[in-house]
Amino acid sequence: MSPSEPDPSPRRRELLEAAYAYALRGGLAELSLRPLAEAIGSSPRVLLYLFGSKDGLIRALLARARADELAALRRIMDAREEPRGLRPVARELWRWLSDDAHRGLLTLWVESYTRSLTDPDGPWDGFARATVEDWLTLLAAAQPAEVRDTEAGRDERTLVLAVLRGGLLDLLATGDTARVTAAVHSQLASEEQ
Repeated sequence: MSPSEPDPSPRRRELLEAAYAYALRGGLAELSLRPLAEAIGSSPRVLLYLFGSKDGLIRALLARARADELAALRRIMDAREEPRGLRPVARELWRWLSDDAHRGLLTLWVESYTRSLTDPDGPWDGFARATVEDWLTLLAAAQPAEVRDTEAGRDERTLVLAVLRGGLLDLLATGDTARVTAAVHSQLASEEQ
């Protein structure tokens, strides 16, 4: 089932939300159906019935996480005052990325991104590429129209994305918000000059 299709089963939606909360706390790397089912008040058999397989459940969880991330990014983009430009939007995005309230989602994102690279035939297939495209599309919307469709515009948003994602990885690894935020802001300021 694609994220855009209506979900006919309220029980499936309920269990997906519970499994998503579980994944935000513990990730997907060692996901086992029996402990998951017990934690969310279900059974492995019901999960297999509703999601088709463990891989089907993981794909549904990845789609759910991606939807959460995109919704948050769109809220940031929609809240900006026109015209703001790429760097101010990048600073707002960094504020969201560095907020402790989003650690579970961002850790799950990093895990899924990595698995997409190391297990390209598994349920993570295409996740990394799709999220890069999601972010580049959103960053393009922050660029002036006359820059957006140029090679320089593409290069600029690719660099901003690299700074944000590199900073995120460092922040998740160290928890040093002050140091990483200073570095991200410094890099974004140097690119404006």
